[in-house]
Amino acid sequence: MKEPVSSSRATTDPGASTFEATHAHALARDRADTLARFRHEFAIPRHDDGSQAIYFCGDSLGLQPLRAERYVVDELHTWRDVAVRGHFEPPRPWLSYHELVTDGLARLVGAEPREVVAMNSLTVNLHLMLATFYRPTAARFKILMEDHAFPSDAYAVASHVATRGLDPDRAIVRVAPRPGEERLNHDDIEAAIAREGNALALVLWPGVQYYSGQAFDLAAIVAAGHRHGARVGFDLAHAAGNLVLALHDWHADFACWCSYKYMNAGPGAVAGCFVHAAHVANRGLPRLAGWWGHDSATRFRMGPDFDPMPTADGWQLSNPPILSLAPLRASLELFDEAGIASLRAKSVTLTGFLEYLLNRRMGDQIEIVTPSDPEARGCQLSIRVRSGLPGRELHARVERAGVACDFREPNVVRVAPTPLYNTFDEVYRFVDILAGCV
Repeated sequence: MKEPVSSSRATTDPGASTFEATHAHALARDRADTLARFRHEFAIPRHDDGSQAIYFCGDSLGLQPLRAERYVVDELHTWRDVAVRGHFEPPRPWLSYHELVTDGLARLVGAEPREVVAMNSLTVNLHLMLATFYRPTAARFKILMEDHAFPSDAYAVASHVATRGLDPDRAIVRVAPRPGEERLNHDDIEAAIAREGNALALVLWPGVQYYSGQAFDLAAIVAAGHRHGARVGFDLAHAAGNLVLALHDWHADFACWCSYKYMNAGPGAVAGCFVHAAHVANRGLPRLAGWWGHDSATRFRMGPDFDPMPTADGWQLSNPPILSLAPLRASLELFDEAGIASLRAKSVTLTGFLEYLLNRRMGDQIEIVTPSDPEARGCQLSIRVRSGLPGRELHARVERAGVACDFREPNVVRVAPTPLYNTFDEVYRFVDILAGCV
């Protein structure tokens, strides 16, 4: 079996066994952190008393890169000063503005530049990919997904099954955790793929499960799906900018992700899409076409026949939203400067320190739903309190104490120490706060 999605030679922290449950240790870790300077590239929210909040909510909305404001204002000024000519005038013509983020996206998800495009939102891109890659026949019509998929994924899949006139109860195969367990077993995923065999048209799987924080062996899932003749695609909403990905080498057929979580591109940010090189130049693939997916060399001839770009750009529908792309450009610059492998290495240590402190100080009071193996998780830890205190009340207490994290029904508080801007000191102080709130 190939290495799990989260694996990287940089993810093993030789100092993890030397953690100490002291504030001095946390501060020493921060002093030794070679990525510490990137915190100063972000706007840190303030608590009610004026102090910086402990922001552990990057799994829902990443912080604003300081340079994002300048980049948006630059384009506002271009619009103000030259109006329509901004589409063509240097230094950043709007007609090709989306190409400014292509290389950065490709590096972040392990792809070739021709395989990625920034466009639309995650669910719109998922619909576009399903239109192309879910091609049911009388014999091969099933879609395999996790039982507790993020709702919009479940809605999208159900809608495509319904528009093909199929019965969702027969066409959608769901893999659930084993009785008494909360996390999925990889063997069960591969067994379900093998069991459906020639009836399976598509596997749609998350990179990281949004509730539990479990990361999956995506390379092995692709191999299993292809072995049985199915297409394989991924929702990387909680994986892009969080884990080391290699979509091209894994031979995933497609993937979609949002850019407002770990990728820090702002609320409702332009999403990303990957289509493997094996497919991008295939003009015979059906798709929901739009004029911006037409060959750019002849797009403005306004011809009646659709001639798609031989890249992932060929799935574009409309001209790119410049004011939404500018913050993504700012964020991707920071990822390039830091390097995703280095960020992943810090993430393993930072999340490991959080887990260590929680177990050391609150082991009998809490349950960590997220896997303990660093290879099977990203930044996020999902925490459940055993004391009987309702999760929503715990979340409210923690927030009043100056921590931004989030809550998921019925009783889980999600905490995501993000390596671009969070510190070991914040991890230590958060556990102090959590213990006091419990």
